[in-house]
Amino acid sequence: MARTALVAVIVTTGLIVGSLSVRLAMSAEKSALVSETTQGMVRPHQPGQDLFKSVLSEDIDWKPFPAFPPSVGLAVIVGRPAEAGPYTVRVRVPRGVKLMPHRHPEDRVYTVMSGVFYIGLGDRFDPDKLQAYPPGSVIVLPGNTPHFHWAKSSEYVTQVTAIGPLGIEYVNAKDDPRNHRP
Repeated sequence: MARTALVAVIVTTGLIVGSLSVRLAMSAEKSALVSETTQGMVRPHQPGQDLFKSVLSEDIDWKPFPAFPPSVGLAVIVGRPAEAGPYTVRVRVPRGVKLMPHRHPEDRVYTVMSGVFYIGLGDRFDPDKLQAYPPGSVIVLPGNTPHFHWAKSSEYVTQVTAIGPLGIEYVNAKDDPRNHRP
């Protein structure tokens, strides 16, 4: 039973990585079978990922996002955030701007690109709950977790990777900038 489970884990790991080798202590016959299975497999590309491309910082197209205060910029790096599927966006928040408590339905991974990213958890804005994250930090935020941000010490830029569609709901509707636009 334990050997079968070990083989299942090794085969699964090999399928994810795309190839197996004798280093995994599998027989040559089993390794060849797995290699034949994975070599012909071609995964479909995600939207916008069928060609090699790069995005340089100076080419980022910052735009306002209705659910953020007007001074905050959002740039789509990869994917289509409004649709189901993986996406990567960057968010640039000027010094002093607060994003009041809100939640996203999707799990998110934040990477701090520049500045200091202050984030706190909870249903109300509480400066004492803010944690400061310097550039290079990675923050994992489970979906539906109420949180808030403050560009307390300087402008910051974060990169957010998630599986769309992107969603945002403010804890208090009066904090939602979409409710204050003419």
